Amino acid sequence: MPPAESAWPPLPLSAWADTYATLHLWTQIVGKIRLALAPPVNHWWHTTLYVRARGLTTSHIPAGERSFEITFDFIDHQLRIETSDGQERSVPLAPMAVQDFYARVMKALGDLRIDIRIWPMPVEIPPPVVRFDQDRQHASYDAVWAHRWWQVMRQTDAVLQEFRGRFIGKCSPVHFFWGGFDLAVTRFNGRRAPERPDPINREAYSHEVISAGFWPGSGSVTDAAFYAYAAPEPPGFNTASMRPAAAAYKADMGLFVLMYDDVRTAASPHDTLMDFLQSSYEAAANLAKWNRAELERTA
Repeated sequence: MPPAESAWPPLPLSAWADTYATLHLWTQIVGKIRLALAPPVNHWWHTTLYVRARGLTTSHIPAGERSFEITFDFIDHQLRIETSDGQERSVPLAPMAVQDFYARVMKALGDLRIDIRIWPMPVEIPPPVVRFDQDRQHASYDAVWAHRWWQVMRQTDAVLQEFRGRFIGKCSPVHFFWGGFDLAVTRFNGRRAPERPDPINREAYSHEVISAGFWPGSGSVTDAAFYAYAAPEPPGFNTASMRPAAAAYKADMGLFVLMYDDVRTAASPHDTLMDFLQSSYEAAANLAKWNRAELERTA
C-alpha cells in the first residue's frame, strides 16, 4: 500500500507498472472511439482526452443528431458513457482483461444505439502487440495507483494551463495523447516545418513546434518525468542551459527530461515545473529565431 497521498504524491513506475500497462490499452480503446467519430482537427487534436475534476474525458462526441461523452472516473472508478438524450451506461474500472473491457465498452455503446467500429490494434506499444479483442494478458487495475496517477495529471494540467496562457500564438489545448500516454501542450510559431515521410507525423509536425508534457516513463526514461523538445530541433538546443539544473538532455529521444521526483520534492513543485517549461521554451525559441515579441503575452 502506498503512503498517504499529497498534492504531488510519489509515483514510482515499479509500483504500478501492470496497472499502467492495462490503463494504457483501455485509454486507447476510448481514444479510438473518439477518433472514429469526431471531425478531423489539425495535428490530431480531435483524438485526445482531457483532464477533468474526476479523471479523463473525451469531451462530447457527435453521433448523428445525438452526442455522447466517455469519462474515466478515477474517484468512483467507473467508465461512464453519457448521451445528450439523458441515457447512461457504465463499466467498472477494476481488474479486468483488455478483451473483457473492450467487449463491455462496445456492448454499452450498442445498448445506447451508438453504432461504431474501431481498428482493434494498439499503437505505440512495444511488441508483442495483441488486438484489444484478444488481449487477456493485461488485466491489472489498482485503484489506489490509478487515482494517484490522475492526481499527478491534475496537478500537472493546472501548471500546463497556466503556462499555455502566457502564449498568444497558436497553441494546442492541454491534452492527453493515449498513444504515448502523455499529457502535453504544444506551441507553434506559424512556420511550415520540413515534411515528414509518414502520414501520422506529417500531420502532427506540419509546422515548427515547441512542446512539453508529462508521462509515467517509458524506454530509457524508467520513471515518471516531464519532457520538453523542439521540432525541428534547432542547432545547440541539446547543450542549452536549463532550469532547474537537474534537467538533462536525452540524446536517444531528442528531448530534455526533468524527473518527476525532482519536481515533487522541490520546495515549490509548481515553480520548479514552471521554471523547466519556461527555460526550455526560451532556449528553443531563441535558437530557432521565433518572433517572441509577437507570440508572447506581456505582463
